[in-house]
Amino acid sequence: MDALAALLAGPRARGAFMIRACFDPPWAVRVADRAPLTVMVLARGDAWITPETGEPVRLTAGDLAIARGPDPYTCADDPGTAPQALILPGGRCRYPDGRPLNGSMDLGVRTWGDRADGSAVLLIGTYQWPGEIGAGLLDTLPPLITLTAGVWDCPLTPLLAEEITRDAPGQEVVLDRLLDLLVIAALRAWFARPEAEPPGWYRALGDPVVGRALRLLQDDPAHPWTVAALAAKCGVSRAGLARRFTELVGEPPMSHLTGRRLALAADRLRETDDTLEAIARHVGYGSAFALSSAFKRVYGVSPQEHRARTRAGQERAPGRAQGRA
Repeated sequence: MDALAALLAGPRARGAFMIRACFDPPWAVRVADRAPLTVMVLARGDAWITPETGEPVRLTAGDLAIARGPDPYTCADDPGTAPQALILPGGRCRYPDGRPLNGSMDLGVRTWGDRADGSAVLLIGTYQWPGEIGAGLLDTLPPLITLTAGVWDCPLTPLLAEEITRDAPGQEVVLDRLLDLLVIAALRAWFARPEAEPPGWYRALGDPVVGRALRLLQDDPAHPWTVAALAAKCGVSRAGLARRFTELVGEPPMSHLTGRRLALAADRLRETDDTLEAIARHVGYGSAFALSSAFKRVYGVSPQEHRARTRAGQERAPGRAQGRA
């Protein structure tokens, strides 16, 4: 697997929030949902995206933007327009004064805004949980990516526009896969730009030594790896591997492995009913206690709390997918 393929192998949407947002000026929506990644394709009209830090970016028809959370941002017809709606975690929608929208902007299946034939139309896909993207990929991205229609000519866009408002059996899975493909195609175009500067993690995958070590850790994270064992597999000294790995990846090999194991544990807590003991064995921890201690240190909550929170979010997801806030 080449470096780019390894980097882009992560997106796996599961019940992603998909919506067609339609507005007439003046309009502005403040997005503070803390989602790990959101993709926006402007299907019609003009729009501005203003990140929490940085300058506003203008989009025209056919342009694409990817916003990496958890920082908030504002989408509007003009950077000076005050937000008229606020999107919060869990798909909750409020007026700026705190009053709930109570479905007042629902326009049908996965359609939301002023009117279905608004002068500005955005196709939006949001990943709900970081595990659906992968920490390695998220770490490579700036807070906001934009691709203009001149360099972004993807046949997936009209297909997404057609499918996003369709109400058919299995439609959620169709939209999940379309979102994954859209993200992969967009990021491939982003990394292929002449002015692109590949991030350290991306460069590390292409390194003959560190790339091999990364793939060993990715392919078998439950193995009782040590730096010495990794170095032997890579044909270099322990000190040499530790130094080069840290230089390219930005953290030591065992720290990277810990992050990989805990991310896998977080995914299994969300997706399965496995016991904590079984998950610990699966990701390379000797006991449920050891996993729980490491998990709480990094994520700030216990594995049980993480499972309860993500399950609660998934139960709310179908309502959001239909445009009911």
